[in-house]
Amino acid sequence: MMNIKKTLTVLALVVFAGTLSAQDVSTFFTKADAFFKTYVKNGRVAYKEIKANPNGLDELITLAKDINVSKNDAKTYQAFWINGYNLSVIKGIVEHYPLKSPLDVNGFFDKTKHSIGGKDITLNDIENKLLRGNFPEEARFHFVLVCAGLGCPPIINKAYVPNTLDAQLQHQTELALNDPNFVRIKGKRVNLSQIFEWYKGDFTQGGKSLVDYVNLYRKEKLETKTKVGYYPYDWTLNEIK
Repeated sequence: MMNIKKTLTVLALVVFAGTLSAQDVSTFFTKADAFFKTYVKNGRVAYKEIKANPNGLDELITLAKDINVSKNDAKTYQAFWINGYNLSVIKGIVEHYPLKSPLDVNGFFDKTKHSIGGKDITLNDIENKLLRGNFPEEARFHFVLVCAGLGCPPIINKAYVPNTLDAQLQHQTELALNDPNFVRIKGKRVNLSQIFEWYKGDFTQGGKSLVDYVNLYRKEKLETKTKVGYYPYDWTLNEIK
């Protein structure tokens, strides 16, 4: 009888912990959505305002610190870490603001660690180990992870959430690849963001060319034999002035 009671107690604690975790994740998405709506406009971030009133960001970072999401629940996991990445970038900028570029901070992406999701982790490791590493087939991550530079696809003024994540990934990818400032066509040549150079393997899975990948999302298709080049990445801070 005692063993049964112990087992039931353990099961109850597991269920209780799982319920708390689910509530925390839901609260995180709700509060993140409100934060982005308040401080993001037209793909830019109001860093100066956040610096002056950091309570909302600090609350989100504290909330996200101990949230545990399983990669088995892929949409929740991906949405949590996409938002977590973008919020950690904003936190990193605000801590050093004013500045002109994230590159002004030594080790911004590969040395500075953020306490989030039960881990102490760099931005590069969130991107490359947790997201790209666990879901190598999903190249659309590159259009929603925002590095605080103008060369990145624009940050949106809402949170990524599990039940709409696929549509949000699709929309942001289509938005970027139909933007003439992001995909720059000149005659029989196209110049792409250096994202396509740095992560070429993500876009050419299954034997696709870069042009093939871009055409998956473009309304006006590129010619198959279009020559591909890359334009320099703009690391200027994506701030609202």
